[in-house]
Amino acid sequence: MSMQNPVFIPGPTNIPDELRRVIDFGTIDHRSSVFDEMLAPAIAGVKRILKTTDGEALVFPSTGTGAWEAAISNTLSPGDKVLVGCWGMFSHRWIDMCERHGLNVIVAEANWGDGVPLNAYAAALEGDTGHAIKAVLATHNETATGVKSDISAVRAVMNKAKHPALLMVDGVSSIASMDFRMDEWGVDLAIAGSQKGFMLPPGLAILGISQKAIAAMETAKLPRTFFDFRDMLTANGNGSFPYTPPVQLIRGLDHAIAMLESEGLDAVFARHARLAQGVREAVNAWCLKLCATSPDLYSDTVSAVLVPDGFDGTKVVTHAAEKYGVAFGVGLGEVSGKLFRIGHLGMLTDVMMCAGLSTAEMTMLDLGFPIKAGSGVTAAQEYYRNNPVATAQPMDKAA
Repeated sequence: MSMQNPVFIPGPTNIPDELRRVIDFGTIDHRSSVFDEMLAPAIAGVKRILKTTDGEALVFPSTGTGAWEAAISNTLSPGDKVLVGCWGMFSHRWIDMCERHGLNVIVAEANWGDGVPLNAYAAALEGDTGHAIKAVLATHNETATGVKSDISAVRAVMNKAKHPALLMVDGVSSIASMDFRMDEWGVDLAIAGSQKGFMLPPGLAILGISQKAIAAMETAKLPRTFFDFRDMLTANGNGSFPYTPPVQLIRGLDHAIAMLESEGLDAVFARHARLAQGVREAVNAWCLKLCATSPDLYSDTVSAVLVPDGFDGTKVVTHAAEKYGVAFGVGLGEVSGKLFRIGHLGMLTDVMMCAGLSTAEMTMLDLGFPIKAGSGVTAAQEYYRNNPVATAQPMDKAA
């Protein structure tokens, strides 16, 4: 794999040179005021990205999986019922974690390529007149299938049923790249990681927690130590951590948020939407289809491209890596071998995206795919040329 080429996987994403310099930082006394000067603005910045003024933000040394565990272990008790939709690998993994924690999991199934099964959620919640369901879990952006779900619609279903369950949302591959409105959507626990929209290395589990979720800690009986919200909230209030913090990543998080806000959040979201549409134009020109079953479900951070019958999506990924030194994402779980994934989030521009699409096209031609040389790249170029970006691209201006 060439380190000169950008990656086109759904995460970890490319790290801007500016951020690499920021996290190249020496050891400090993490119990000094110097650390608080890094931590406080980073926490405040996370709240702005999540669009919450009512909730709190927490950062743990972990990944999105650790954030999942923190969310359930701080708010639930053994045997509690939770309602979870399954329509991809990452929603499936969250279900597995809930089961391992001894929760009573009600699974609302959907086809891989579809979005959140709202009708199944509605039926389960309206039938739960005794309010035994304590939490509703949903994946905002299913990375395995390139599917974006409507979280505001999930909240509407809960409100219609007058159900008091907590709403937990996995936003690992959407937050900081796609619009996320924690307060407006009534999200109680929002989950993110440092390695995707925040453009940092893996290592930070990022959470938004509502006041309702904080109150749920008082009765929750699942064990937690490392991920205890109370310990972290107390320590953060004093400008510290309950244990050794990842100083360099927290410093990077503050700067990453400054970079995003310098570009402008709306501009960040618009850039991702433009990049994604250019990829879709290429896919259409190749006469291929996306795994997402309808345009309203298309993700702005990852496109899962179905390969024709008789072809192997995994070979696209391995061939691109071996011959061209470029990384794409493989199909996972039920869609293994049936597709390959093009990540278009984080530090990417039109020019970089065209390079990735050119590589995908060369790879498919090498493997005998029935596509026309130049078709996808030309389609993407035409879209980008005729829909120019209105603001500076993220690397053009330092925060």
